[in-house]
Amino acid sequence: MRFRPGPRRRVARRLPLAPLLLALGVGPPVPAPTTGRGASGADLGGQDFAVRFEDRSRQVGIDFRHERAASWEKLYVETMGAGVGWLDYDQDGWLDAFFVNSGATPNFAPPEPPQPALYRNLGDGTFVDVTRESGLSVGPGFFFFGVAVGDYDDDGYPDLYVSGYRRSLLYRNTGEGAFEEVTARAGVGNDGAWATAAGWFDYDRDGALDLLVTGYVQYDIDRNVVCGDPTPERRAYCHPDSFPGTSPRLYRNDGDGSFTDVTVAAGLLNPDGKSLAVALADLDGDGWPDVFIANDTQRNFVYFNNGDGTFEDASYFSGAGFSEDGKTEAGMSAGAADIDDDGDIDLYVSHLDAELNRLYTNEGDRIFVDSTITSGLGATNIMNSSFGAQFLDADNDGRRDLLVANGHIMDNIAIYHAGVTYAEVKKLYRNVGAGRFVDVSGSQPAAFLEPRVGRGLAVGDYDNDGFPDFVVNNNGEPGQLFRNSGVAGNRWLGVQLRGVESSRDGTGAALALRAGTLASYDQAIGGRSYCSAKDPRILFGLAERQAADALDVRWPSGRRQRFGPLPAGRYVTLVEVP
Repeated sequence: MRFRPGPRRRVARRLPLAPLLLALGVGPPVPAPTTGRGASGADLGGQDFAVRFEDRSRQVGIDFRHERAASWEKLYVETMGAGVGWLDYDQDGWLDAFFVNSGATPNFAPPEPPQPALYRNLGDGTFVDVTRESGLSVGPGFFFFGVAVGDYDDDGYPDLYVSGYRRSLLYRNTGEGAFEEVTARAGVGNDGAWATAAGWFDYDRDGALDLLVTGYVQYDIDRNVVCGDPTPERRAYCHPDSFPGTSPRLYRNDGDGSFTDVTVAAGLLNPDGKSLAVALADLDGDGWPDVFIANDTQRNFVYFNNGDGTFEDASYFSGAGFSEDGKTEAGMSAGAADIDDDGDIDLYVSHLDAELNRLYTNEGDRIFVDSTITSGLGATNIMNSSFGAQFLDADNDGRRDLLVANGHIMDNIAIYHAGVTYAEVKKLYRNVGAGRFVDVSGSQPAAFLEPRVGRGLAVGDYDNDGFPDFVVNNNGEPGQLFRNSGVAGNRWLGVQLRGVESSRDGTGAALALRAGTLASYDQAIGGRSYCSAKDPRILFGLAERQAADALDVRWPSGRRQRFGPLPAGRYVTLVEVP
C-alpha cells in the first residue's frame, strides 16, 4: 500500500491514530526572521524572491580551503573533489560541519597531507575547528571525495564514512567528542576502488543501518593516461569512457560492529557503474528503500527493493535511467524530494555543460517522466557543469526549491569551448507550483553570484531559525557557508526522528504533513547531492500557518503513528512507539 499525504493525484490512505510521544528538542522556539518580505502565499516569478543567501563563512569562522593537488599531468583525481556534510556530532542541538579534502599524489607531496575539517557549532553563530582533537586528522596515503553520515551502531551519536581513492574510512563516534577509526574491524574499507558517493539506509529493515558505496572508474594514478593535446597548457583530463567502470558495493550491518559485503546476493553487482551520486529512498511507496545512482556517461541505476534482501534492476524501463531522448549523460548529482506535492519522491540529476540537468517526476507504478522542459529547468543552466544539487524550501512557503553548485572539471576549458568557464556561478530556482521552477539566482547577493569551482553542496539549518542554510565545498578554493535571511511571516516545523524498533535516527521514515489546505510529504533519505550529507532533520515550510494539524509517520519498521497538532516555529523530536 502506497503512503500518501493527501488527495493530490491519488487517494491517500489515512493512517491510524497512535499515542503522541512528543519531546521538544534541538533548541528552543525561534521567532520568525525580521528580514525579507511578508508571507509568501502567492506565486512569484523572475527575480522577485525575498530570500537572500549571504556568505557568512568568514564571520562564523569557517576557514577551510580544499587542496586541489593540481599538476600539469592532469591526474584524474585532482578535479573531482570534494563533498561536505552536516552532523550534530556532539548532540548539543547545533549542526556541525565536515569538509572533505583531497590528499597527496605522485606529483603533490606536501610535508603534511591535506586535512579534512570538522567545525563545531558553538551555538552563538560561530564555529571552531576541532579536527585534531576529534580524531579526524589523517596521515599520508589517503585521497578523499565524499562523506556519509549515519548512526550505524545505534548509540545516538552520528558516525562518519569518508569515501576515497583506493581506500575509504569509517569513523565511529565515541560520544565523548571524538571519533575512532574502525574501518578494518567493520570491513568497509573498499580497498583498491575509487569510492565516491555513499549513503546509509536500512535496506532489510532489521533496525540497523547498512551502507551503500558507489565507485567511479578504474583509474591507476601511477600509470596516468595522456588524453588530448600533450602540451601542458592544452592537456585535458581524460573522459570517463577512457576507463572501465566499477560496481556499487552494499555492506549489510551485522549488528556487532562489522559488515558483510552482500552486493552479489542483493543483485547489485554492476560493473557498468561510473557513479558520482546516490539517493536511497522509497521510490515506489511500498515501505522498502530503493536505490538510485547517478552515473557519468552510463545509464543511471534504478533498483527497486523486493523486500526479501534483493533488488530488481529497473534502469531500462523506469524512465529515470536515460534522458527523454534515450541518451546517457554525465550524471553528477542526485536530488530527491516531492517537488509536485503528489506524495512521492521525484529525482533531479545534474550534468556537464551542453547537457540539460534532468528532472524526473515520479508518476507512480515505478515510472518516472523526464519533466525537464515542462518544469522550466531546461536550458537555464546548459552552459554550466553542475555538481552538488539539493532541494530545499528556501522561503518556507510549502514548496521545495532547488540549489545547484556549478564548476567545470577542466581548468583550461575556455581554450576549447567559448563561453564556458572553469569557475561558475551557483543557481537558485524557486518552485512556483504545478511542477514549475523559475530561476531566481539574480536576486541573490554578489557573493552567491561569484564564480566558483563548486562541488559538494549540503543543506542544513545551522542557526536553528527554521530557514535552511547551506555549505559548499569548492575544488581548490575556500569552502563557503551561506546563511538564509528568511522571510518574515512564513513559518515552519522542524522534525528530529527517534527510532526504537527502527534505526535510532529514523533513516527511511516517510512523513506526511497536513496544515489546513497544505499537504506536504518527505522522507528521511540516505545520500543525495554530490558526495555530501544534508541536515538529518526534516524541515516543513508552513507559509503563514500557525501549526501543523497532523503529521503521519511511517517508520522503517512498518509502524505508523500520527502526531499533532504541532505548533510552528520549533524543532520537535518524534519518538517511535515500539
